Amino acid sequence: MSDKQVSPAVKIGLELGPVFLFFVGYITTRGQTYVIGGTEYDAFILLTAAFIPLMAVATFVLWKLSGRLSRLQLVTLVMVVLFGGLTVWLNDERFFKMKPTAVYMIFALLLALGLSRGQSWLEMVMEGALPLTHDGWMLLTKRLALMFAAMACTNEIVWRTMSTDAWVNFRTFVLPLALFGFFMAQAKLFERYSSAPKD
Repeated sequence: MSDKQVSPAVKIGLELGPVFLFFVGYITTRGQTYVIGGTEYDAFILLTAAFIPLMAVATFVLWKLSGRLSRLQLVTLVMVVLFGGLTVWLNDERFFKMKPTAVYMIFALLLALGLSRGQSWLEMVMEGALPLTHDGWMLLTKRLALMFAAMACTNEIVWRTMSTDAWVNFRTFVLPLALFGFFMAQAKLFERYSSAPKD
């Protein structure tokens, strides 16, 4: 299937929509419990159970619209299924809270592995989406690896030391905004190492 152009708004909606719906569901049902098949489940667990297929459908729709999925998107989906599944199966919300830690740490380690081999695997994943020289890609990859590691550590601290309410807000708003802010802060790097033809 050939690549197709997808509206940025649609792409963002499909990527962040499930997270936002989880947040809305959480704030409207928090503190509630439900008995299913003789087992008591917190609303958080049931929302996690709904989030898994929702994320899978959103990823499938994105693939159908664009004709491709990045490795990052595939890894994220696998981790959602794995940690979300453990959360529901074991009726333990801690596994779902660990998921961002695992995802970001995997990303950090993979980028670091590429750097150790003198390669920017970020460039391979983004497939030239940014016009950067090799040095630019290497520097961006190094910074992003550190950013992912910091996000993984911060998530671990938040879910272990704060309430579920605080973690849900952190996951829904702080992590995406931190990543957005990171790329905005790289404006000088993009300018300095741009490989785009000069006018």
